[in-house]
Amino acid sequence: MSLASAATVSTPIVIAHRGASGYRPEHTLEAYRLAVEMGADYIEPDLVITKDGVLIARHENDISGTTDVAEKFPGRRRWFAEDFTLAEIRTLRARERLASRSHAFDGQFTVPTLDEVIELAQRLGRERGRDVGIYPETKHPTYFRSIKLPLEEPLLAALTKFGWNRADAPVFIQSFEAGNLQSLRERTAVRLVQLTDDAAMTTDASLEQIATYAHGIGPDKRLVLPDVVDRAHRAGLLVHVWTLRADAEFLPAQYGGDAAAEVRRFRDLGVDGLFTDHPDVAVGALRA
Repeated sequence: MSLASAATVSTPIVIAHRGASGYRPEHTLEAYRLAVEMGADYIEPDLVITKDGVLIARHENDISGTTDVAEKFPGRRRWFAEDFTLAEIRTLRARERLASRSHAFDGQFTVPTLDEVIELAQRLGRERGRDVGIYPETKHPTYFRSIKLPLEEPLLAALTKFGWNRADAPVFIQSFEAGNLQSLRERTAVRLVQLTDDAAMTTDASLEQIATYAHGIGPDKRLVLPDVVDRAHRAGLLVHVWTLRADAEFLPAQYGGDAAAEVRRFRDLGVDGLFTDHPDVAVGALRA
């Protein structure tokens, strides 16, 4: 049985993928703040965990590509989040991951904790008189639980601390691991989203199964055909597609260099949300 019929929206929500990561080093408070200034509805912190059990925002637990950890700790044999305490993480500075993007802000910003991301979202929401939501992803939850550093407990504790562990909070929790989401479903009323880059998870049978524990599906944009959106909606699932990027190297040739055209295409297909590195482009295309 489906959790509930997910209400679809006429204008997709804009989810800032790792913040406004097309303009600032990803997963920094500055990237998240800029995304909200550009009009994003949600900011996305990918979550990994430190040696002393604190959730931080990094796309992967290998932090060598997005921080100066190799320079700060050259003697370490591994540069993974779980090998460092929060105090050590506090000494690091973020850097741009992609060579093709600006590195003007490298070394300027710190690595934020989940608490700091929630505090920022709530403060920016109050300042703007609107909800600014968070869309955390649990990264490698089975692995982290296997090394006795589970992500779920501190995530739910943080949401509870800030009053957001409830069904109507501006929060989605996403994961590629179905087991992780199924476990969370038993422990929280927060909306859950099943990520996938596998077409097998977009069959009717799979969508019906996903609807027993999640409120939505987050498919790779290459999987989003008109019938996929329609069938997901019939199963009671929201559809939040990833990831739209305005960079020439990522924008499919069919759009002729017009990133807004890609946004409009997915809007016209009826998706309920868009992950994007460039929130200003999405907001401009959807709300002109």
